[in-house]
Amino acid sequence: MDPFRYRDGELCAEEVPLADIAARYGTPTYVYSRAAIEAAFREYTAAFAGTPHLVCYALKANSNLAILALLARLGAGFDIVSGGELARVLHAGGDPAKIVFSGVGKTDTEIVAALAAGILCFNVESASELERIAAIAAREGRRAPVSLRVNPHVDARTHPYIATGLAESKFGIAHTAAPELYRRAAAMPSLAVRGIDCHIGSQVLDLDAYVETAARMFELVDTLAAEGIVLEHVDLGGGLGVRYRDDDTPIVLARYADAVRAARGAREVKLLFEPGRRLVGEAGVLLTRVLYLKPGEAKHFAIVDAAMNDLLRPALYAAWHGVDPVRPRAGATTVYDVVGPVCESGDFLAEARALALAEGDLLAVRTAGAYGMAMSSNYNSRPRACEVLVDGAHAHVVRERERIDALWNGEHVAR
Repeated sequence: MDPFRYRDGELCAEEVPLADIAARYGTPTYVYSRAAIEAAFREYTAAFAGTPHLVCYALKANSNLAILALLARLGAGFDIVSGGELARVLHAGGDPAKIVFSGVGKTDTEIVAALAAGILCFNVESASELERIAAIAAREGRRAPVSLRVNPHVDARTHPYIATGLAESKFGIAHTAAPELYRRAAAMPSLAVRGIDCHIGSQVLDLDAYVETAARMFELVDTLAAEGIVLEHVDLGGGLGVRYRDDDTPIVLARYADAVRAARGAREVKLLFEPGRRLVGEAGVLLTRVLYLKPGEAKHFAIVDAAMNDLLRPALYAAWHGVDPVRPRAGATTVYDVVGPVCESGDFLAEARALALAEGDLLAVRTAGAYGMAMSSNYNSRPRACEVLVDGAHAHVVRERERIDALWNGEHVAR
């Protein structure tokens, strides 16, 4: 569903005009649709109805407490990559028994906290990490539930910064090395081997990559079972892409589910998934206002009050986001680069967009619900944006705009 539609010539979030949100809360502001998030989660779970499964939302996409609480109430699990994300899930009311802990650099403090919370599983990414978790669990008098994140060496055909399934990736354990490491894990009394995990990348639009990955994972399940190491779950990660451009073709969830079920066959293992972008990406926009129009000899610039510190993806990946005027103007368009106030030439939100604009106009940067606010910073001492969750005809502030005086909280002047 697209929760951002024009009504009487004005772009709205569900039933709320974005111009009303800007007037009330200012800009830049992230605006999310509750209905879109709920629909995306229910589509995922419906696709696997009748098959034992758990959808673990990947917090790194967007960790706002309101979104976490919403998903927790829907029964979601959570995929975390830090102790801070663990604390956020617990604070939002998430069930620790539905948390999987991924990431290549878990600290001792994080491992202790996750053990104490009673998480579902550690997704282990190296032999050293396995030894560390085993030692800490023994010291704490606990058995740590583990799965190994296996690198299937599958090309997800996505941006190299977000491709994680190839042999050269820092993530995961080599497919060929996995059986021996499973044998070691099974022999450690402070570990409980629960499953197998993989994740091939993000913004993946190629179903064949998942078909190949699933086949390799289930082959390993059979290899381990033949040695008496019986796994309870197979975690196929996340990464299903969303529509940024009109010609992007996201994988149809029903087709993905059919392919995964076919690979699973009659094996009695639970399926876990770790979607992030697929649940929240299209559910959000970044609302920004045009400060200045600056014509130039080579380019024309629309300078807005949002910047790369608010939405890093275009500067980091040259990522493409649609940009729509909140109140479209009639008349001729001009090709603009939409740029922010940050003192970097890479500070752009969109390049070469044909728009009819005037100073003061509002723009909505589309598909900004994932990796927007989560990657934002205070670069140039800019306060972070406000976040608003829309529910039908109601808009709720779910994160207040950061105050200037909060920028130096915790800092001290040396005397």
